[in-house]
Amino acid sequence: MARPFLPESAVTWLVGSEPKRVLVLGASSPWATAIREQGHAVLVLDREPAALARLIDHRPDLGGVVAQAESMPFDAQQFDRVVCPQNLHTFAPGLVLAEIARVLAPGGRLCLTYLTRDDSVPWVKRLVAAVRTYLPTAMTGAYGEESVSTVEQSDYFPVVEEHTNRVWIPCSRTNLVDMALGATGAGTLDDVGRTDLSSAVGAVYDASARPPEPLQLPYRLACWRATVDHSELSKPLPETDDALHISLSAPVN
Repeated sequence: MARPFLPESAVTWLVGSEPKRVLVLGASSPWATAIREQGHAVLVLDREPAALARLIDHRPDLGGVVAQAESMPFDAQQFDRVVCPQNLHTFAPGLVLAEIARVLAPGGRLCLTYLTRDDSVPWVKRLVAAVRTYLPTAMTGAYGEESVSTVEQSDYFPVVEEHTNRVWIPCSRTNLVDMALGATGAGTLDDVGRTDLSSAVGAVYDASARPPEPLQLPYRLACWRATVDHSELSKPLPETDDALHISLSAPVN
């Protein structure tokens, strides 16, 4: 299946139209490339050296750093935007949100995206039903989008805005069958089960497509942006009465 098409309007809404210093967390999405193509300076951080190397080999105009998002090797206030494409749920929220706030410049934004399949389209409903006949736990729509609530509850990012787009991805018969055979649990099927699953998915495609045009698999592209509030980083620690007090004055003889 083709890489998801990212509307230019979605990229502009997230990052802005003027050139920015952008940090993208994760090398596996097309967002770093799409942002770079709009004229921004892009650095990609990923914990996997191989994934980062593949991206940089393909796009040497991108910078890359191997590191953990929860402990970034950057000085404070180095970036205008930090983008988490489809992966906020993979980080420890209590650590990564503080780190993102630290490396953002004043007025900087945290940018989040999740691409989720739209199962409201009739032929997609039939596809999901056909796959779940053989793989009951497949295509459940567990994308990680619920993790956005941790940002909405964070003092570092008090106001969160949302923007959505409908995205259609061309999908051939082979693409659709391969997607089903790669779904959760498909590895446990025997040869007969894999053949039956392939036939059922192929039948959905044949009943829904209008050759020679491929089917269009519908997705919802949800984007969020939140401006950092640095006051949370500079708040004084609350005073407590349960601390151990040590007097440094000389004892009286």
